[in-house]
Amino acid sequence: MSRKFAAFVATGVALAVVAGSLLVLALGHERQPRPAAATTQTTTPSPTPTETPTLNAPPSTPRKPAPNPTAALASGNKKVLFLSFDDGPDPYWTPKVLQVLKKYGAHATFFELGSMQTAHPGLREQVLAAGHTIGSHSITHPQLTAISPAKRHHEIFDGPDSTCFRPPYGASNPKVRADIKAAGMVQVLWDVDPRDWARPGTNAIVHNVLTHAHNHNIILMHDGGGNRAQTVAALDKILPLLKAQGYTFPAMNC
Repeated sequence: MSRKFAAFVATGVALAVVAGSLLVLALGHERQPRPAAATTQTTTPSPTPTETPTLNAPPSTPRKPAPNPTAALASGNKKVLFLSFDDGPDPYWTPKVLQVLKKYGAHATFFELGSMQTAHPGLREQVLAAGHTIGSHSITHPQLTAISPAKRHHEIFDGPDSTCFRPPYGASNPKVRADIKAAGMVQVLWDVDPRDWARPGTNAIVHNVLTHAHNHNIILMHDGGGNRAQTVAALDKILPLLKAQGYTFPAMNC
């Protein structure tokens, strides 16, 4: 091998070694991790899972049981009848019922609907100002024995404020009564139903009440839910006749 050729080979080897070194350095630099891009977004820790709250859930402890709303008023030898009116307050018929009651010095208990109270503000205060009492008749008048437990709870617990509750249609069972009691109320039904809601005629309503009413009875009538002209007219006939028999008409303790 000539000296020129040997020098040429040595030079080629040296260049190859240098090129290889440069390649290794370049690859090593390329593999270094790049810094993350700056960001203003912060990570919020996930909240600890909790049980989904139940709307209008029952209180952890039952409210204080309500007393019997007629017991004290019906004690003694007094002849007492309890008048009650359902499905109001109605802006037209409730004031007319109040006028007749005032005319004869009688008082009553109005089992009102929450939806009607909301639709006609001020009538509740008018009833109370006249010396009457208010019971709850639920919010929207459903049959409480035929709806879900959550809906039943809502209708009972969130209806008109009172210690007396009258289930719509008189539909009740152990679960309904348990909710009423847990809400701090007492169930109040009736003894005499003259079916004034069906508008059988003024005289039919009068005859029904006079025939079936006895001392300490609760009489059911309506100041809402439709045309109550017959109810108002019948009340104007019933009250003087019953007063003549010695009856008084206190409002229930609700």
